Amino acid sequence: MAKKLESSLVNMVVVLTAITLISAVALSAMNAATTEPINLAQKQKTEAAIKQVLPEFATLDVKTVEMDGEEVVCNYAYNSNGDYVGVAVNSFTNNGFSGYIGVMVGIDKDGNITGYQILQTSETPGLGTKADLWFQEGGKGCVIGMNAKDNPLSVKKDGGEVDAITAATISSRAFCDAINRAYKAIKYGGNE
Repeated sequence: MAKKLESSLVNMVVVLTAITLISAVALSAMNAATTEPINLAQKQKTEAAIKQVLPEFATLDVKTVEMDGEEVVCNYAYNSNGDYVGVAVNSFTNNGFSGYIGVMVGIDKDGNITGYQILQTSETPGLGTKADLWFQEGGKGCVIGMNAKDNPLSVKKDGGEVDAITAATISSRAFCDAINRAYKAIKYGGNE
């Protein structure tokens, strides 16, 4: 029969230290094992979003723009003849109802919105999360074909042209902010 350890400060510190070390090693190993698959999945999601929001293209020229203390990635697309066809901007806003919203925005060579895809959101399910379809072609607040190069997008409630998601005006304003930030990134990057 195993002898029970005496309940003393030294024994408690030794046991707690051992538990902490074992836990730290296990967490570190789990992090190392999952980091690469998570990064690969994110890269694949980004590549799929670029293809979804832009007209057909052959090559991309990726530029990172420093804007308002944040990095924004602009993927400039060219056809097989080397002609510029548009840009996919990995834009974002921190003004959503629940904070951060990541949006891939496609803008053609004339400055018209060709598509978008919500990459990350924690908006209210059934309300703010409707942005993934609401602003698409055929949606009630469609922004496809709009051009915010000179006139930033805003919801009708604020005097703009975009129909806000019913009961989710803050999320709709945030979506418009992410689109406007994409146009701003193109200006900062020097490719208008």
